[in-house]
Amino acid sequence: MAAIVVEDLRITYADLVAVDGLSFDAAPGEIVALLGPNGAGKTSTVEAIEGFRRPASGTIRVLGLDPIADHAALVPRIGVMLQDGGVATGIRPIEVLELYAAFFSDAEDPDELLTRVGLADRRRSTWRQLSGGEQQRLSLALALVGKPEVAFLDEPTAGVDPQGRQLIRQVITELRDAGVCVLVTTHDLDEAERLADRVLIIDRGRLVASGTPAELMAQTGTDEIRFGAPRGIDVAALGAALGASVREAAPGEYVATTAPTPDAVAALTAWLAANDLALGDLRAGRKRLEDVFLALTATPSEAAASRIAAAGGPGRSRRGARRAR
Repeated sequence: MAAIVVEDLRITYADLVAVDGLSFDAAPGEIVALLGPNGAGKTSTVEAIEGFRRPASGTIRVLGLDPIADHAALVPRIGVMLQDGGVATGIRPIEVLELYAAFFSDAEDPDELLTRVGLADRRRSTWRQLSGGEQQRLSLALALVGKPEVAFLDEPTAGVDPQGRQLIRQVITELRDAGVCVLVTTHDLDEAERLADRVLIIDRGRLVASGTPAELMAQTGTDEIRFGAPRGIDVAALGAALGASVREAAPGEYVATTAPTPDAVAALTAWLAANDLALGDLRAGRKRLEDVFLALTATPSEAAASRIAAAGGPGRSRRGARRAR
């Protein structure tokens, strides 16, 4: 049985349709990342799934329960991590975890949980004395203290340093391995690409893509090679060596419009080596999740602007645009 089932969900605010016919599911032991631009309907969707917002229509089931009609039965079985912790500033981590643990018949041990999120040495500090990243880790601990079967995590790594992000990823992976369904909302697309088993992209209240990160990136693959190198390399000379157009899409990030064959990749690396230029990341034949996200959620005007920028600016002929790319 799916841990979360959403069917034809519709949420409105007066005349505004925030979520429009959204359907998806999530399984036990699965990390699902819910992505979308600001105003796409992510927060409204998650609030409805948690039982804190009544939809206009549609069906939601979490662990087989209606999150509104069966709210009292559902709450002890889910964990919710908010981006803003809502914790009293003078309370200590061990105190707030002990308080939350008292609400559950079978809770995690507060001391063990503090160690798990890397805060054992901060157990007696107050909330206000914790760094932003430490507050995030404590918020995660609060969401997990009741041993949830479904965890809702809102921007779990926002404002967290690299070591803290690695620790949070480890905790989330352990939840999945223990059979917990984890629904993550995030704006960090690299994090979603690295962490999620499945990605849902919504825009204007509708589902526009669903699949594993690899599937989404492969579906939008193109005949191009993307690579990193020092800024301002001679793209014309490199293009001549490759027999293809090369452009600097962003400082130090390049796109060669050619099929990503072994010969093309070899020619690229050989030219860089001959010119004593370091090669950064290399992506042949597929885009990053960020590229997919931007392509799927761009407004018509943004898409047109992107095409113009890729062509080298307005006012060029097709032949000139091809040369400029």
